[in-house]
Amino acid sequence: MKTFNILCANDGQHYDVAAGTTLKALSEMICPTVPSVETGRDLPVLAALVDHKLKGLDNSISDPHEVEFIGYNHPDGRRTFLRSLSFVLQNAVRELYPDNILVIDHSLPSGFYCEIVASRLSETGHTVSVNLSEDELLAIRHRMQEIIDADLPFSRTRVPLSEAIRLFLANKQFYKADLQKSLGRYACSVYWLDGHADSFHGPLVPSTGYLKRVFGLVKIGHGFCLQYPSLGNPEKGIPMMKQSKISRSLEEYSSWCQTTGILGVSSLNKAIRAGEAVKLINLAEARMERHYAAIADMIYARKDSVKIVFIAGPSSSGKTSSSLRIAQQCRVLGLRPKVIELDNYFVSRDRTPRDAAGNYDFECLEAMDLELLGKHLNALLAGEEVEIPRYDFKTGTPLYEGNKMTLGDKDILIMEGIHALDPAMVPDVDNSHIFRVYASALTSLNLDENNNLSTSDNRLLRRMVRDFKYRGHTPEKTILGWDSVRRGESLYIFPFQENADAFMNTALIYELPMLKYYAEPLLRRIPPTSKAYTEAVRLLKFLEYIVALSPEEIAAIPPTSIMREFVGGQTL
Repeated sequence: MKTFNILCANDGQHYDVAAGTTLKALSEMICPTVPSVETGRDLPVLAALVDHKLKGLDNSISDPHEVEFIGYNHPDGRRTFLRSLSFVLQNAVRELYPDNILVIDHSLPSGFYCEIVASRLSETGHTVSVNLSEDELLAIRHRMQEIIDADLPFSRTRVPLSEAIRLFLANKQFYKADLQKSLGRYACSVYWLDGHADSFHGPLVPSTGYLKRVFGLVKIGHGFCLQYPSLGNPEKGIPMMKQSKISRSLEEYSSWCQTTGILGVSSLNKAIRAGEAVKLINLAEARMERHYAAIADMIYARKDSVKIVFIAGPSSSGKTSSSLRIAQQCRVLGLRPKVIELDNYFVSRDRTPRDAAGNYDFECLEAMDLELLGKHLNALLAGEEVEIPRYDFKTGTPLYEGNKMTLGDKDILIMEGIHALDPAMVPDVDNSHIFRVYASALTSLNLDENNNLSTSDNRLLRRMVRDFKYRGHTPEKTILGWDSVRRGESLYIFPFQENADAFMNTALIYELPMLKYYAEPLLRRIPPTSKAYTEAVRLLKFLEYIVALSPEEIAAIPPTSIMREFVGGQTL
C-alpha cells in the first residue's frame, strides 16, 4: 500500500499515512483534540489546514502535506462550526415550515439575525416575514437538538450547474440560484443533510454530532437571533446583548438596498456589468451625505447643552472621515467644530499597562490619562483655556507644543477614539454636554439566502488596502494582526455601542467591487508558506463572487467619500 509522509503541525511529528486516509481518520489516530488556551480544556477537531488551506475532515490524503487540525478556538474552526449549525437550523425550518425559507440576513453582536420568509419573489425581492411566537421558536430549537443528537452525516457532491440551480429553485432559494447562474461555472458543490440540499462557502463538520455545544434562538424584531458558543468558552453561549439600535440601522440599510434594486451580490454584479456602477456610486454617496446631515441636525437641536461629540467604532469603520464629514455639516449650520483625537491622551509609555503576554496594551481604558482628559473637558466646558498634548508614539511621551484651546458659544469639540462610548472614560463630566456617535460598516448585502457577508471581512479588506498604501504594512501583517484587533473591539467597543445617541452606518453598496480591485492583487502576494495564507485563500474565494470596478469607475468616487480614506484621493 502506498504511503505518504505527513507533518502534523499540532505536535511537530512526522507520520507515514496510507494513501486515501481521510483527515477524520488521521485526526482520530494522531490528534483527536486540540487544546484551548482560553478554557484550559481540549476541544474536538472540526476541520484541518492542509498546507495552510482549509479542508473538511471528509477530504483524503493523497500526497505529502503539512496538516494542522483545528477546533472552535481557531477562526476557521468556528466558521466550519457555524456553517454546519446554520444547515441544521435550515433543515429544522424546512421540516416545520415547508412552504417557507430561512434567511440568515446579517451578523449581530450576539449571533446571526435570521428571518423565516413566507414568500420571496425572485423579480422584486419583496419578503413577508413569519412572526414567530416564543413557543414556535422553542419548537425549532427542539428540532435542531434532535437533529444534532441523531448525529446525522453531512456529505458533499459536485453536480452540474443546471442540477444545482434546479435544487436551489426547488428550495425557493432564488438568490442562490441567481448567484450561481451569474458565475458562469459548469459545476457546483452541493452539501446534503438528511436528504436536503444546500450550498455553503466552506467545509462543514463530518456530522451533526460535532455540534453538541450550546446554542440559542432569541426573538428579535421580525425574526430571531441564532446564538452560538462563546469564543472564550465554547461551553457557554454568547451573552445576549442589547442591540436594538444596531438592528434598526441594519434593517434601514437592508430596506434601502432593496429600494435600489440591489438585493444581493448577484444583482450588484448585474448592475456593474450593465454599466451602472457610477450611478450606484452617486446614489450611495448621496445617501451617506444625508446621514451626516441628519446627525449634524441632531447635534444642532441640542446646541444649548451639547459641547462635546464623541465618535467611536471598530477598526476601519471610517471614524476619521465621519468626524470630518459631521464637522463639515455642523459648519453648514453655523457651528464651529474643533476636531482632536483621543489618542493624544495616552499615558506615557512607562505607565502603559501590559497584557497577559507582557506586551503593552494600548487598547485598554487604563492606557489613557483619564484624569487629565476629564480635567481638560471640564475646564473647556467652564470656558477655560487648556493646552492639548500631542502624543509622540515613537517615544511614548505626551508633548506640549502650545496647542491651546477654548470653547466659545458656537464651538463644539469632536473627538474620536476606541473608548468614546464607554461612560467610564469620563465619569466626572456631565453627560448632558456629550453627544455620542457610533460608526461602523454594517453591510447587509448577502451572497445568498443563508450566506451573509461578514462586516468584519469588509473592514479587514478596508484596513489591508489602507495599511499597505499609507502605513507600509504588508497584507500578511494586517491579516495576522486582525484577531488581536477583533479581541480589542469585543472588549472595548461592542459592549457600549448601544450608548450611542446616533448610529452612522458607513457601508457603501459599491465598496466591495471597489475593494476587490485593490485587495485581490495584494492577497495573491501572500505565499503558501505564510501563516496568513489560509485567510488569504478564504478572502480570495469570497472575492471571486464579486465583479470588480474599473479604474474609470473608481475615479468617479468623490474626494470626500469615506472610501478615499482607504484608497487615497481624499480632500477632507
